[in-house]
Amino acid sequence: MDNYKVTTTISLKNSETKAVIDNAEKALQSVRKKLGKLQDTIYAHGKYSVLVCLQGMDTSGKDSLIREVFKDFNARGVVVHSFKVPTELELKHDYIWRHYIALPARGKFGVFNRTHYENVLVTRVHPGYILGENIPTIHAVDDIDDAFWDKRFEQINNFEKHIAESGTIIFKFFLNLSKEEQKNRLLRRLDKQEKNWKFSPGDLKERKLWGKYQECYEDAINRTSKPHAPWYTIPADDKPTARYMVAKIMYDVLSTYKDIQKPELDDDIKANLKMYRKELNNE
Repeated sequence: MDNYKVTTTISLKNSETKAVIDNAEKALQSVRKKLGKLQDTIYAHGKYSVLVCLQGMDTSGKDSLIREVFKDFNARGVVVHSFKVPTELELKHDYIWRHYIALPARGKFGVFNRTHYENVLVTRVHPGYILGENIPTIHAVDDIDDAFWDKRFEQINNFEKHIAESGTIIFKFFLNLSKEEQKNRLLRRLDKQEKNWKFSPGDLKERKLWGKYQECYEDAINRTSKPHAPWYTIPADDKPTARYMVAKIMYDVLSTYKDIQKPELDDDIKANLKMYRKELNNE
């Protein structure tokens, strides 16, 4: 799966959106069980945390991917955060604050369904949203220049470098959906009554800005894919394949951390295991 890892400058226009792996659902079942066991070890080890960042256009399959990939995880070891429009309280802090306080504790997995990258994606497409942050130096949209975005990318890179150096293993997945497949998925939301609730007229407004979003995603990925926090562009037109790819990448990378082991019992406890067993049996 290394060919989906961003190590050089990429063009989303030339990146594949559809890959089909035979028996992807069965392959996912196998790898997610291994991931579940590895999660138990990471939890017991208690020195690393894992942050999984998911980004993609509307209908790219983030919600269902979370449901399927983490199905065999112990609920105590994984927390999912879905970041929507900032609340009044969140807007009273800097833009990374709400993401920082949601970071996973050591031993746990945190999944960000939409992430801190929204602050260089949707706000870049709709710069007027920045005014709601009440930044002292920004009084009008015209104040939001290239230097502003350069600084924001620098801040995001510094944020990720800091948490990586503190023991957070970072995965960033861009679910690369084609415009045609998004159209098909939106039509299914309209055609199937049980899926109507997922549809919003705003989806069509944002779809008209597809080209701008692609430019912003491409720029963000190229500026922020680092060895300690790499991006992976996952072909997302086939959901089962995308889910398997994400799970396989996570498992392969986490398996390289040979220091992650379940802790050994203290020698004193080991020496008295028979006594403890006898005490319990004699109750």
